[in-house]
Amino acid sequence: MTMKRGGTRRAVVTGASSGIGAATVRQLRAAGWDVVGVARREDRLAALAAETGASFFVADLTRQADVDALAAHLAETGPLHAVVNNAGGAKGLDSVEGSDAADWQWMFEVNVIAVKRVISTLLPLLRDTVRAEGGGADIVTVTSIAGHVAYVGGGGYNAAKFAAHALTAVLRLELNGEPIRVIEIAPGMVHTEEFSLVRFGGDQARADAVYAEVPNPLSADDVAETIVHALGRPAHVDLDLIVVKPVAQSAPHLVAKGELRPRG
Repeated sequence: MTMKRGGTRRAVVTGASSGIGAATVRQLRAAGWDVVGVARREDRLAALAAETGASFFVADLTRQADVDALAAHLAETGPLHAVVNNAGGAKGLDSVEGSDAADWQWMFEVNVIAVKRVISTLLPLLRDTVRAEGGGADIVTVTSIAGHVAYVGGGGYNAAKFAAHALTAVLRLELNGEPIRVIEIAPGMVHTEEFSLVRFGGDQARADAVYAEVPNPLSADDVAETIVHALGRPAHVDLDLIVVKPVAQSAPHLVAKGELRPRG
């Protein structure tokens, strides 16, 4: 039987204050969704809400009390149809031996533990919506090709994103038999205003060098469009894993520089 969905649907998007998260809020709103953007920076969320008509909730997803407060807010304000786990990030490009364990801890907190917190806390709300309305629900997690292919300097980020990939795969098995899609979006190189800047501790020149001469790295809008596309498929169609890279990137460690042109 094909599951059907109708009416206005509501999604939560984490990491909504910039980059892929903010772009996803914009594109979901354009597609007719109600959206709750979640992040730590209230000023950015408020500006995004004013621009798009989305609502927002300020939360630090590494704090269970904040995630519990988010769940209570969502339960009071309407049904929940989709969760987009987008919050995450990288720190450093050092070797396993030489990297800072504190950076690894931060990466696991934001890329893995926070995702687990959000899923554990909001999954009951998704089930409540399915029981009340029929149809189905969605959990989308934005990982990375770094969660599928190791590269020199990846260290803690590889480890964290491999864990997020495994978490998503296990969740899909655990939810077998329920009308809840589990979708993983694994982007390659995405040029956003903050990812590399955070990775390199605010060093703008080093962050800019990552994208120098790379023809057309992905934009936040490219990834957001992929997320919205996956959510918009018929409810019985689950795009389990979508890997999306710029044509110039064959692997995390293999990125073409300069004009792309045929050989020979």
